[in-house]
Amino acid sequence: MKEDLVSIIVPVYNASKFILDTINTVVNQNYTNWELILVDDISTDNSVDIIENYIVQHKDKNIKLFKLKEKGMAAGARNFGIDNANGRYICYLDADDLWDKEKLFKQISFMKKVDCAFSYTGYEFADDNGIPNGKKVFVPSRMSYKDALKNTTIWTTTVMFDMDKLSKDDIYMPNVKSEDTACWWKILKRIDFAYGLNEILSFYRRTEGTLSSNKIEAIKRIWNLYRNIEH
Repeated sequence: MKEDLVSIIVPVYNASKFILDTINTVVNQNYTNWELILVDDISTDNSVDIIENYIVQHKDKNIKLFKLKEKGMAAGARNFGIDNANGRYICYLDADDLWDKEKLFKQISFMKKVDCAFSYTGYEFADDNGIPNGKKVFVPSRMSYKDALKNTTIWTTTVMFDMDKLSKDDIYMPNVKSEDTACWWKILKRIDFAYGLNEILSFYRRTEGTLSSNKIEAIKRIWNLYRNIEH
């Protein structure tokens, strides 16, 4: 398979505890034609120092660090990363999450096979140490806009776009809570389906205090999308 460039966008905010693991999960991929775009959203810990030291030590020109001058939150950081992405494929990785070493190869192969613009994969939850806990999320083979309104299992760290089929405007995230889900809905109004690779290729490190770990807040965010964004 021809290795088209894939741009991996990571929003970074106070991620010093996990960011080296996240960088290494990309470096260890068996698909080698990638650029890692780390966008620091004004961290107050030493995340930037850790990243800069890694780049200097390893002299890896495929790893690029950008520092926002104004707070962008997750959507703003990802959109900044999109602006600076050069790959045919664009995907996301959160700063505390991990991938199987075959994630990029398998997902790009899958997208070429089914000829799709938007794909996602299955995933498994993990503890603070990145150890999978057995709670797996399997995904449907495809989802339309109407399907996605009823099924919010598409997780950001599993998503990949083919930019030969989409524009950057298509994938910019809106500045709302649950910006990722709002973005999937926006894209699925333009294309017929997103396609699911039903393999566990990503690991969702669910730490205490993260926004997504609070189920009540998650329900409020999704309700706001249904009511105020999608009407």
